[in-house]
Amino acid sequence: MNRRDAIKRIGALAAGAVISSTVPAGATNLINELKSTMKILAINGSSRKHGNTSDMIDIVLSELSEQGHSIEIINLASHTINPCKACFACAGKRNCVFSDDIFRDIYARMTDADVIIMGSPAYSADVSSTLKAVIERASVVSDTNPGMFSHKIGARIAVGRRAGTMNVLDTINRFFLNKEMFIVGSTYWNIAYSRLPGEALKDTEGVETMRNLGKNISWLLSRIA
Repeated sequence: MNRRDAIKRIGALAAGAVISSTVPAGATNLINELKSTMKILAINGSSRKHGNTSDMIDIVLSELSEQGHSIEIINLASHTINPCKACFACAGKRNCVFSDDIFRDIYARMTDADVIIMGSPAYSADVSSTLKAVIERASVVSDTNPGMFSHKIGARIAVGRRAGTMNVLDTINRFFLNKEMFIVGSTYWNIAYSRLPGEALKDTEGVETMRNLGKNISWLLSRIA
């Protein structure tokens, strides 16, 4: 049973409880099931599938996997996401109308998730062009179909050699905020510094920041589930 089915089932049991004035026996079990099956989607915007951004995402997810949540990772490496055509044909359709890349599948997974984690290295002082295309197209689809991301949880991760990491966080942040999502922070900006693959793991503060980010997401999930 997925999360939405569980919510519907809990509603039906609650309605029955009002009629019978008793607590439905199955409601507690379904609520516990719902808490343990929150869907977490991580989108890795790096051109390297197993680079530093992936390492930082894995640290965050390792804290969440211990809680039994459903976790999925989408790596944009090797994929091309076409830019938005600004045709607004998505209005009322709840997804992009073009299927010549993987965006439609990504968007469906984003709207089905309870938590969306976006990570990107700093390319030319901002997110990767592939992740930017995802953000732009997702913004237009959700603008023409309001409420599709309301009250979801968002977390962002940036990895960079020096400059540009704050721009990465800001670009992702704007998407989350404009879609009425709740943003989770950590003890510092969600940034790790590196140049070559594997070097971000040597950034002690960055690693601890990611670990705490995972703990904070887990805490919030326990309060709203």
